[in-house]
Amino acid sequence: MIKEKLEEIKVEAEKNLGMAESLDQLNEIRVAVLGKKGALTEVLKSMKSVAPEDRPKVGQLVNDVRKELEEKLENVKEELEKKALEAKLKAEVIDVTLPAKHAKVGHKHPNTVALEEVEKIFTGLGYEVVEGPEVEFDYYNFEALNIPDGHPAKDEQDTFYITDSILLRTQTSGAQVHEMEKGKLPIRMIAPGRVYRSDDVDATHSPVFHQIEGLVIDKNVTFADLKGTLVEFAKTLFGEDTKVKFRPHHFPFTEPSAEMDVSCFKCGGKGCRFCKNEGWIEILGCGMVHPHVLEMSNIDPNEYVGFAFGVGLERIALLKYEIDDMRLMYENDTRFIEQF
Repeated sequence: MIKEKLEEIKVEAEKNLGMAESLDQLNEIRVAVLGKKGALTEVLKSMKSVAPEDRPKVGQLVNDVRKELEEKLENVKEELEKKALEAKLKAEVIDVTLPAKHAKVGHKHPNTVALEEVEKIFTGLGYEVVEGPEVEFDYYNFEALNIPDGHPAKDEQDTFYITDSILLRTQTSGAQVHEMEKGKLPIRMIAPGRVYRSDDVDATHSPVFHQIEGLVIDKNVTFADLKGTLVEFAKTLFGEDTKVKFRPHHFPFTEPSAEMDVSCFKCGGKGCRFCKNEGWIEILGCGMVHPHVLEMSNIDPNEYVGFAFGVGLERIALLKYEIDDMRLMYENDTRFIEQF
Protein backbone atom coordinates (compact mmCIF):
# COMPACT_ATOMS: atom_id res chain seq x y z
CA MET A 1 0.00 0.00 0.00
CA ILE A 2 2.79 2.47 0.95
CA LYS A 3 4.84 1.44 -2.06
CA GLU A 4 1.90 2.23 -4.37
CA LYS A 5 1.42 5.57 -2.62
CA LEU A 6 5.08 6.45 -3.15
CA GLU A 7 4.78 5.60 -6.85
CA GLU A 8 1.73 7.87 -7.18
CA ILE A 9 3.58 10.73 -5.46
CA LYS A 10 6.59 10.23 -7.75
CA VAL A 11 4.50 10.14 -10.97
CA GLU A 12 2.47 13.19 -9.94
CA ALA A 13 5.59 15.16 -9.00
CA GLU A 14 7.34 14.31 -12.30
CA LYS A 15 4.22 15.38 -14.20
CA ASN A 16 4.11 18.72 -12.39
CA LEU A 17 7.86 19.24 -12.88
CA GLY A 18 7.40 18.81 -16.61
CA MET A 19 4.82 21.61 -16.64
CA ALA A 20 6.73 24.05 -14.38
CA GLU A 21 7.46 27.31 -16.18
CA SER A 22 8.91 29.44 -13.37
CA LEU A 23 11.00 29.21 -10.24
CA ASP A 24 7.94 30.14 -8.16
CA GLN A 25 6.00 27.16 -9.56
CA LEU A 26 8.99 24.94 -8.93
CA ASN A 27 9.12 26.04 -5.31
CA GLU A 28 5.42 25.25 -4.88
CA ILE A 29 6.06 21.70 -6.14
CA ARG A 30 9.01 21.31 -3.76
CA VAL A 31 6.88 22.36 -0.79
CA ALA A 32 3.96 20.15 -1.82
CA VAL A 33 6.18 17.04 -2.06
CA LEU A 34 9.13 17.56 0.29
CA GLY A 35 7.87 20.18 2.71
CA LYS A 36 6.98 19.67 6.40
CA LYS A 37 3.38 19.09 5.38
CA GLY A 38 4.27 17.54 2.01
CA ALA A 39 3.22 14.20 0.56
CA LEU A 40 6.39 12.34 1.56
CA THR A 41 6.13 13.60 5.12
CA GLU A 42 2.58 12.24 5.30
CA VAL A 43 3.87 8.84 4.16
CA LEU A 44 6.46 8.85 6.92
CA LYS A 45 3.76 9.63 9.47
CA SER A 46 1.91 6.49 8.44
CA MET A 47 4.95 4.29 9.23
CA LYS A 48 3.41 3.43 12.59
CA SER A 49 0.95 1.14 10.78
CA VAL A 50 3.82 -0.79 9.18
CA ALA A 51 5.13 -3.93 10.84
CA PRO A 52 8.36 -3.28 12.74
CA GLU A 53 10.33 -5.70 10.62
CA ASP A 54 9.20 -3.94 7.37
CA ARG A 55 9.89 -0.38 8.51
CA PRO A 56 13.57 -0.29 7.36
CA LYS A 57 12.58 -1.34 3.83
CA VAL A 58 9.72 1.18 3.68
CA GLY A 59 11.98 3.90 5.06
CA GLN A 60 14.57 3.12 2.39
CA LEU A 61 11.88 3.36 -0.33
CA VAL A 62 10.82 6.80 0.94
CA ASN A 63 14.43 8.01 1.00
CA ASP A 64 15.05 6.73 -2.53
CA VAL A 65 11.99 8.56 -3.84
CA ARG A 66 13.00 11.71 -1.97
CA LYS A 67 16.54 11.60 -3.39
CA GLU A 68 15.31 11.03 -6.94
CA LEU A 69 12.80 13.87 -6.75
CA GLU A 70 15.38 16.24 -5.23
CA GLU A 71 17.74 15.54 -8.15
CA LYS A 72 14.97 16.16 -10.69
CA LEU A 73 13.95 19.38 -8.87
CA GLU A 74 17.55 20.60 -9.03
CA ASN A 75 17.83 19.79 -12.74
CA VAL A 76 14.60 21.63 -13.53
CA LYS A 77 15.76 24.56 -11.41
CA GLU A 78 18.98 24.86 -13.40
CA GLU A 79 17.05 24.82 -16.67
CA LEU A 80 14.60 27.46 -15.49
CA GLU A 81 17.42 29.71 -14.21
CA LYS A 82 19.20 29.38 -17.54
CA LYS A 83 16.04 30.32 -19.44
CA ALA A 84 15.41 33.29 -17.10
CA LEU A 85 18.96 34.57 -17.64
CA GLU A 86 18.66 34.25 -21.41
CA ALA A 87 15.37 36.15 -21.37
CA LYS A 88 16.88 38.89 -19.18
CA LEU A 89 19.94 39.28 -21.40
CA LYS A 90 17.73 39.46 -24.47
CA ALA A 91 15.49 42.10 -22.86
CA GLU A 92 18.44 44.16 -21.57
CA VAL A 93 20.55 44.10 -24.69
CA ILE A 94 22.83 47.16 -24.94
CA ASP A 95 22.95 49.18 -28.13
CA VAL A 96 26.63 50.13 -28.33
CA THR A 97 25.85 52.64 -31.08
CA LEU A 98 23.88 54.87 -28.70
CA PRO A 99 25.72 57.97 -27.41
CA ALA A 100 27.05 57.71 -23.86
CA LYS A 101 25.28 59.48 -21.02
CA HIS A 102 26.84 62.83 -20.14
CA ALA A 103 28.56 62.62 -16.75
CA LYS A 104 27.52 65.75 -14.89
CA VAL A 105 30.20 66.89 -12.47
CA GLY A 106 30.30 69.70 -9.95
CA HIS A 107 31.59 73.19 -10.63
CA LYS A 108 33.96 75.33 -8.60
CA HIS A 109 32.40 78.12 -6.58
CA PRO A 110 33.70 81.64 -7.40
CA ASN A 111 35.09 81.79 -3.85
CA THR A 112 37.08 78.63 -4.51
CA VAL A 113 38.36 79.96 -7.84
CA ALA A 114 39.44 83.24 -6.22
CA LEU A 115 41.06 81.47 -3.24
CA GLU A 116 43.07 79.13 -5.46
CA GLU A 117 44.36 82.12 -7.42
CA VAL A 118 45.35 84.00 -4.24
CA GLU A 119 47.06 80.93 -2.79
CA LYS A 120 48.95 80.42 -6.04
CA ILE A 121 50.23 84.01 -5.91
CA PHE A 122 51.50 83.81 -2.34
CA THR A 123 52.91 80.28 -2.48
CA GLY A 124 54.83 81.51 -5.50
CA LEU A 125 56.30 84.20 -3.22
CA GLY A 126 57.37 81.57 -0.68
CA TYR A 127 54.41 81.78 1.71
CA GLU A 128 52.91 78.81 3.51
CA VAL A 129 49.15 78.22 3.69
CA VAL A 130 48.03 77.46 7.27
CA GLU A 131 44.68 76.88 8.96
CA GLY A 132 43.29 77.79 12.34
CA PRO A 133 40.24 76.74 14.41
CA GLU A 134 36.88 78.35 13.65
CA VAL A 135 35.83 77.92 17.30
CA GLU A 136 38.44 80.05 19.04
CA PHE A 137 39.46 81.30 22.46
CA ASP A 138 38.89 84.97 23.21
CA TYR A 139 42.63 85.29 23.86
CA TYR A 140 43.63 84.34 20.32
CA ASN A 141 40.81 86.19 18.59
CA PHE A 142 41.21 89.43 20.55
CA GLU A 143 43.62 89.76 23.46
CA ALA A 144 46.74 88.40 21.73
CA LEU A 145 46.01 90.83 18.88
CA ASN A 146 46.12 93.85 21.17
CA ILE A 147 42.34 94.07 21.56
CA PRO A 148 41.73 94.22 25.34
CA ASP A 149 38.47 93.95 27.27
CA GLY A 150 36.18 96.90 26.63
CA HIS A 151 37.35 97.37 23.04
CA PRO A 152 34.44 98.02 20.59
CA ALA A 153 35.54 95.05 18.47
CA LYS A 154 34.56 92.76 21.36
CA ASP A 155 30.97 94.00 21.46
CA GLU A 156 28.57 91.08 21.71
CA GLN A 157 26.50 92.65 18.94
CA ASP A 158 29.34 91.81 16.53
CA THR A 159 30.60 88.52 17.93
CA PHE A 160 28.98 85.11 18.38
CA TYR A 161 30.03 84.08 21.89
CA ILE A 162 29.70 80.45 22.99
CA THR A 163 30.96 81.11 26.52
CA ASP A 164 32.68 84.09 28.12
CA SER A 165 36.02 82.88 26.76
CA ILE A 166 35.05 80.87 23.65
CA LEU A 167 33.58 82.26 20.44
CA LEU A 168 33.19 81.80 16.72
CA ARG A 169 36.21 83.61 15.32
CA THR A 170 35.56 87.05 13.82
CA GLN A 171 38.84 87.05 11.89
CA THR A 172 41.49 84.57 10.80
CA SER A 173 44.22 86.60 12.54
CA GLY A 174 44.12 84.13 15.43
CA ALA A 175 45.86 81.63 13.15
CA GLN A 176 48.81 84.05 13.03
CA VAL A 177 49.09 84.00 16.83
CA HIS A 178 49.05 80.19 16.88
CA GLU A 179 51.83 80.19 14.30
CA MET A 180 53.91 82.79 16.17
CA GLU A 181 53.62 80.83 19.41
CA LYS A 182 55.32 77.85 17.77
CA GLY A 183 58.53 79.90 17.80
CA LYS A 184 59.64 78.75 14.34
CA LEU A 185 61.05 81.90 12.76
CA PRO A 186 61.05 83.40 10.21
CA ILE A 187 57.36 83.20 9.27
CA ARG A 188 55.78 83.72 5.86
CA MET A 189 52.18 82.57 5.84
CA ILE A 190 48.63 83.20 4.73
CA ALA A 191 45.63 81.90 6.66
CA PRO A 192 42.41 81.63 4.65
CA GLY A 193 39.21 80.54 6.35
CA ARG A 194 35.59 81.07 7.34
CA VAL A 195 34.76 83.77 9.89
CA TYR A 196 31.57 84.85 11.70
CA ARG A 197 30.10 88.22 12.61
CA SER A 198 26.64 89.28 13.69
CA ASP A 199 25.68 91.11 10.49
CA ASP A 200 22.36 91.30 8.69
CA VAL A 201 22.27 89.70 5.26
CA ASP A 202 22.26 92.20 2.40
CA ALA A 203 24.07 92.83 -0.88
CA THR A 204 27.41 93.49 0.83
CA HIS A 205 27.17 91.72 4.23
CA SER A 206 26.75 88.20 5.58
CA PRO A 207 27.06 86.70 9.08
CA VAL A 208 29.37 84.07 7.56
CA PHE A 209 32.11 84.97 5.12
CA HIS A 210 35.79 84.29 4.39
CA GLN A 211 39.04 86.11 5.07
CA ILE A 212 42.65 85.68 4.05
CA GLU A 213 45.21 86.91 6.57
CA GLY A 214 48.88 87.27 5.71
CA LEU A 215 51.87 87.49 8.05
CA VAL A 216 55.62 87.90 7.66
CA ILE A 217 57.97 87.88 10.68
CA ASP A 218 61.69 88.22 10.06
CA LYS A 219 64.69 90.42 10.72
CA ASN A 220 65.01 93.77 8.95
CA VAL A 221 61.46 93.73 7.51
CA THR A 222 60.17 97.20 6.56
CA PHE A 223 56.96 98.83 5.34
CA ALA A 224 58.59 98.90 1.91
CA ASP A 225 58.58 95.09 1.93
CA LEU A 226 54.87 95.17 2.76
CA LYS A 227 54.13 97.60 -0.07
CA GLY A 228 56.20 95.64 -2.57
CA THR A 229 54.44 92.38 -1.66
CA LEU A 230 50.95 93.85 -1.94
CA VAL A 231 51.71 95.69 -5.19
CA GLU A 232 52.87 92.38 -6.69
CA PHE A 233 49.72 90.69 -5.37
CA ALA A 234 47.40 93.35 -6.83
CA LYS A 235 49.07 93.38 -10.25
CA THR A 236 49.06 89.59 -10.51
CA LEU A 237 45.43 89.34 -9.42
CA PHE A 238 43.88 92.28 -11.30
CA GLY A 239 46.35 92.93 -14.12
CA GLU A 240 49.70 94.64 -14.73
CA ASP A 241 48.08 98.05 -15.32
CA THR A 242 46.65 98.09 -11.79
CA LYS A 243 47.77 101.03 -9.64
CA VAL A 244 47.94 100.89 -5.83
CA LYS A 245 47.33 103.55 -3.19
CA PHE A 246 47.94 103.30 0.57
CA ARG A 247 45.92 105.42 3.03
CA PRO A 248 46.76 105.81 6.76
CA HIS A 249 44.41 103.88 9.00
CA HIS A 250 44.27 102.32 12.47
CA PHE A 251 44.23 98.67 13.50
CA PRO A 252 44.95 97.57 17.10
CA PHE A 253 47.42 94.88 16.05
CA THR A 254 49.52 96.90 13.56
CA GLU A 255 51.43 100.17 13.81
CA PRO A 256 51.70 101.96 11.46
CA SER A 257 48.55 100.76 9.68
CA ALA A 258 47.07 101.44 6.28
CA GLU A 259 44.27 100.55 3.92
CA MET A 260 45.14 99.71 0.34
CA ASP A 261 43.12 100.78 -2.69
CA VAL A 262 43.53 99.54 -6.24
CA SER A 263 42.68 101.47 -9.36
CA CYS A 264 39.34 100.48 -10.82
CA PHE A 265 40.02 97.77 -13.38
CA LYS A 266 36.67 98.47 -15.02
CA CYS A 267 37.37 102.08 -15.99
CA GLY A 268 41.11 102.27 -15.44
CA GLY A 269 40.72 104.85 -12.69
CA LYS A 270 38.57 107.31 -14.68
CA GLY A 271 35.46 106.76 -12.57
CA CYS A 272 32.44 104.58 -13.26
CA ARG A 273 29.43 102.97 -11.59
CA PHE A 274 31.55 100.03 -10.47
CA CYS A 275 33.92 102.22 -8.42
CA LYS A 276 31.22 104.78 -7.53
CA ASN A 277 32.97 107.31 -9.77
CA GLU A 278 35.98 107.44 -7.46
CA GLY A 279 38.44 105.60 -9.69
CA TRP A 280 39.69 103.59 -6.69
CA ILE A 281 38.43 100.49 -4.87
CA GLU A 282 39.33 99.61 -1.29
CA ILE A 283 40.73 96.09 -1.21
CA LEU A 284 42.47 95.32 2.12
CA GLY A 285 43.94 96.48 5.41
CA CYS A 286 47.58 96.10 6.39
CA GLY A 287 50.38 97.36 8.60
CA MET A 288 53.52 96.56 10.57
CA VAL A 289 52.91 94.09 13.40
CA HIS A 290 52.57 95.93 16.71
CA PRO A 291 55.54 95.24 19.04
CA HIS A 292 53.17 94.29 21.87
CA VAL A 293 51.63 91.59 19.67
CA LEU A 294 55.10 90.15 19.12
CA GLU A 295 55.87 90.26 22.84
CA MET A 296 52.69 88.39 23.76
CA SER A 297 53.81 85.55 21.47
CA ASN A 298 57.29 85.52 23.02
CA ILE A 299 58.99 87.13 20.01
CA ASP A 300 61.61 89.79 20.76
CA PRO A 301 60.47 92.99 18.97
CA ASN A 302 64.03 94.34 19.17
CA GLU A 303 65.25 91.48 16.99
CA TYR A 304 62.25 90.62 14.83
CA VAL A 305 59.72 92.77 13.02
CA GLY A 306 56.95 91.91 10.65
CA PHE A 307 53.96 92.98 8.62
CA ALA A 308 50.42 91.67 8.31
CA PHE A 309 47.51 92.15 5.95
CA GLY A 310 43.93 90.91 5.67
CA VAL A 311 41.53 90.76 2.75
CA GLY A 312 37.98 89.46 2.41
CA LEU A 313 37.80 86.56 -0.03
CA GLU A 314 34.25 87.46 -1.07
CA ARG A 315 35.42 91.01 -1.76
CA ILE A 316 38.06 89.71 -4.16
CA ALA A 317 35.52 87.47 -5.91
CA LEU A 318 32.89 90.23 -6.11
CA LEU A 319 35.38 92.68 -7.62
CA LYS A 320 37.24 90.30 -9.91
CA TYR A 321 34.10 88.76 -11.39
CA GLU A 322 31.99 91.96 -11.22
CA ILE A 323 29.29 90.49 -8.98
CA ASP A 324 27.10 93.21 -7.47
CA ASP A 325 25.24 91.18 -4.81
CA MET A 326 27.01 89.04 -2.22
CA ARG A 327 23.84 86.98 -1.66
CA LEU A 328 24.30 85.35 -5.06
CA MET A 329 27.39 83.63 -3.67
CA TYR A 330 25.33 81.57 -1.21
CA GLU A 331 22.06 80.83 -3.03
CA ASN A 332 23.49 77.73 -4.77
CA ASP A 333 21.89 78.65 -8.08
CA THR A 334 23.74 76.48 -10.61
CA ARG A 335 22.97 78.99 -13.38
CA PHE A 336 25.10 81.50 -11.46
CA ILE A 337 27.84 79.11 -10.33
CA GLU A 338 28.44 77.68 -13.81
CA GLN A 339 29.50 81.09 -15.11
CA PHE A 340 32.85 80.84 -13.34
